[in-house]
Amino acid sequence: MGGSDARAPCPPVVEYTAADQTRAATEIEALPEGAVMIQMMSDYAVLRDQARACQ
Repeated sequence: MGGSDARAPCPPVVEYTAADQTRAATEIEALPEGAVMIQMMSDYAVLRDQARACQ
């Protein structure tokens, strides 16, 4: 078999309204220090950046 230049399709990046982003920030700030959700959201931000770059 020969090499392939085929790439997986880029995942869609969901757009959030400013109101949704504000609400999410408020909810994240209300979490206790060290909450695992804070790290998970940080990881999600990286994935969103990578999906945008894939476009």
